[in-house]
Amino acid sequence: MLELHYIRANKERVLQGLKTRNFTEEELGIIEQIIQLDDTRKDTQTELDSLLAERNQLSKEIGSLFKQGKKEEAESQRERVASLKARASELEEKLRSTQESLAEQLYKVPNIPHESVPAGSTEEDNEVFRPWPGELPKLPEGALPHWELAQKYNIFDLDLGTKITGSGFPLYRGKGARLQRALIAFFLDEAVKAGYEEIIPPLLVNEDTARATGQLPDKEGQMYYVERDNLYLIPTAEVPLTNIYRDVILDEKDFPIKLTGYTPCFRREAGSYGAHVRGLNRVHQFDKVEIVQFQHPDKSYDTLHEMLAHVEGVLQKLELPFRILRLCGGDLGFTSALTFDFEVYSAAQHRWLEVSSVSNFETYQSNRMKLRFRDGKSTRLAHTLNGSALALARIVAALLENNQTPEGIVIPKALQDYTGFGLLD
Repeated sequence: MLELHYIRANKERVLQGLKTRNFTEEELGIIEQIIQLDDTRKDTQTELDSLLAERNQLSKEIGSLFKQGKKEEAESQRERVASLKARASELEEKLRSTQESLAEQLYKVPNIPHESVPAGSTEEDNEVFRPWPGELPKLPEGALPHWELAQKYNIFDLDLGTKITGSGFPLYRGKGARLQRALIAFFLDEAVKAGYEEIIPPLLVNEDTARATGQLPDKEGQMYYVERDNLYLIPTAEVPLTNIYRDVILDEKDFPIKLTGYTPCFRREAGSYGAHVRGLNRVHQFDKVEIVQFQHPDKSYDTLHEMLAHVEGVLQKLELPFRILRLCGGDLGFTSALTFDFEVYSAAQHRWLEVSSVSNFETYQSNRMKLRFRDGKSTRLAHTLNGSALALARIVAALLENNQTPEGIVIPKALQDYTGFGLLD
């Protein structure tokens, strides 16, 4: 959530940032509404404070007047106090209502894009930040997409997943299950080597947790909701990991804080249809290893590039061709100031598949979470960052497709100690 004082002090910057996100002129009016609500809040609070101070002063005088035998004056003062009390009650209700409306409007405003975010409306406008430097792999005639390889080698079963749960819930088996487990262990080990603390978080979160990282109200329709318990299945480990530090005041020396965690992730992916979402390209449940950092505001963009380098290193060890995109304003996540996406090349599908997003949220999440750090005698909001390192479903798809041979699917050397086999056949 944007800070009120930032909106007021940087109104033109905020408006330009929202234009980069393709806000219409009508939608931009929300900023003026927020400022007007804040003015009303301030004026109401000032009037209420003045009234309460007068009431308190009069209450003290009433006792003195009675002692002096000035009963008439004391009764008059009592009437005035009663009038002030009634007015105070009205102002308190107005203040409460204004604060609620102000908070509701603030929740509707996304983060302001970093100055490097390109203009654009859709993913087609994303900028290729770092292209793949080599040649893309070419498969021989008759090469199969991963969903057909899955049937051939009994790796995963979409039909059984549909039978047990529904469409978009794959069931992994045999060497496919071992490959999945190997990738999780490999990604976690790489993160731990890089200094991240491993966490096993809950898979269900409450409303406060979902709101703190921006899933509510923006992504409410994409999450699975357990109505009876008012809990949400997590769409990513970012949500519980980041909330570990909700309502915490850190010391500057605590930075950087680096966390990693493996979790299944659950996303409704409403409205996703077509050939581009076949197989593992888009599913409702998938495994992912997440990396999260909390950092000093002066160092967060250096940290962002450090996190990019970490994901690059993992993909290089998997021997997968990849490129990095800088997301445009129209494709940028609600809470992000700057996001880079990693895409791996699927040789059988002849297309790029997104496998990681690495983002800097600056103070947007920390303001919602009230995550601060001591800076001398005052406190400031920390910066939060996160990245997928990595999401498994599409990684598995690319590994299967790119490494298929007549003998079977060759497992990258970095994974063989984890899988216990070098060929999936």
